[in-house]
Amino acid sequence: MVSNQILQQTIEGIKNISRVDLCVTDAEGKTIASTIISSSNYQAEVLEFVKSPADSQEIQNSQYFKIFDEQNLEYIVICASNGDNAYLVGKMAAFQIQSLTVAYKERFDKDNFIKNLLLDNLLLVDIYGYAKRLHISLDASRVVLLVDSSKCMELDCLSIVREVMNSNKHDFVSAVDEKNVVIIKEIQEDLDKEIEAASASILEALAKEGAEGVRISYGTCVSEIKDVSRSYKEAKMALDVGGIFFEEREVIAYSELGIGRLIYQLPIPLCKMFIKEIFHGINPEDFDEDTIITIKKFFENSLNVSETSRQLFIHRNTLVYRLDKIQKSTGLDLRVFEDAITFRIALMVVKYMKYMETIEY
Repeated sequence: MVSNQILQQTIEGIKNISRVDLCVTDAEGKTIASTIISSSNYQAEVLEFVKSPADSQEIQNSQYFKIFDEQNLEYIVICASNGDNAYLVGKMAAFQIQSLTVAYKERFDKDNFIKNLLLDNLLLVDIYGYAKRLHISLDASRVVLLVDSSKCMELDCLSIVREVMNSNKHDFVSAVDEKNVVIIKEIQEDLDKEIEAASASILEALAKEGAEGVRISYGTCVSEIKDVSRSYKEAKMALDVGGIFFEEREVIAYSELGIGRLIYQLPIPLCKMFIKEIFHGINPEDFDEDTIITIKKFFENSLNVSETSRQLFIHRNTLVYRLDKIQKSTGLDLRVFEDAITFRIALMVVKYMKYMETIEY
């Protein structure tokens, strides 16, 4: 249904052009929008007109017009004047509001279709049926992006993102929940370039409104509309996994999650068993700051002792001492590739477990 604000703006625009006052009521005669300053009450006349089989009628020197939405009487447009000019203006106003009603209904239907499509609430036959009826292409290349708006709840992120993505009529922007804005983007040629451009525009627009810490994720590109829900699920996982293991990245793809994707799907009891087996009851978070920095830098330099000691501005023997200390407490020698991989995975599992303890179920 068209909002009262849009109806008011529409008839005010028509009045500014025609200099003719207009009023819009519902089928029960309640005024929805009006340009008439005096508090005229048309309820009795509207109820009389509703009973009439005519689509337009002159009643007490005013022109009345009916507007239907799929055989249901939705609005009555009243042109508070008489004569040919008043009839013409009223007819134009009725046509404009009728067009708005159809357009808003189609948009509402598309939003509902998109939400149900993403949530797997539709049968395959219904997906194809609704898509054809709403003139949505069945086999275009599409990818789902998720904009995490949880850190800027005070902003109307949905409207901001819609404005940014408005240039392509084939893209759909919606919201399945209050924390994320969903974009179904149609890919024309180059996936990476188009995703990069869209993400940059969205982040820039939100930053101008004062939003900070916004992250964007996206799934894999699909070629059929029935697979859009899969891309959506991938984008959701990418947003969660990215928040755990790739906090520094503003944009993260499902295809870039690596081993984090596997760890994210592990049951917590199995994780606890693994950590107990690796660290023998030691909490890796209890390591002192120098040890943590050493481990991080050692991994960044592909287990290269010389390069790590140079970047840390410490003597090689000091680094060896720290690595020996880690080996003594955990039983893992980070200079050995297999032990280093085990240690790295264990740290990621610990991070995942910590994240799972903080989220709300």
